[in-house]
Amino acid sequence: MKNKYTVSILSLCLSAALAGCTVTPEKTVEQAPVEPTTLVNDYPTRDRVEYVLNCVAQHGGLTYITQYACGCKIDKIAEKLTFTEFESAKTFTYLSKGQTGDAGAVFRDPAQSKDLRKRLKEAEASAEKSCFVK
Repeated sequence: MKNKYTVSILSLCLSAALAGCTVTPEKTVEQAPVEPTTLVNDYPTRDRVEYVLNCVAQHGGLTYITQYACGCKIDKIAEKLTFTEFESAKTFTYLSKGQTGDAGAVFRDPAQSKDLRKRLKEAEASAEKSCFVK
């Protein structure tokens, strides 16, 4: 007798579950197409973490204060530069310092390089003031 009720309950649950899966709600109002949103934060996590770890190392090691300040710093930089601009500016900076003479001129002298390096320097200075990096 117990087995008969169990089978009946299981079959009712199964039929209810299947019926729920087959019913689709009807659209009552025309849905507007969703506009793609612009990314407010286009910096990959890996690059943010790398920046914070390098910043922490430059400012005396890992403490709550340096970790917070360096995390704040990359957030402030991200407000002023897109990730592509940030990455290009860091690349130009690195390559212009690594090469001297004519070899470094390719990375140091173009207007794009000068502009991006200047914007990065200004963004970092502003972020240091805002985030109290010492």
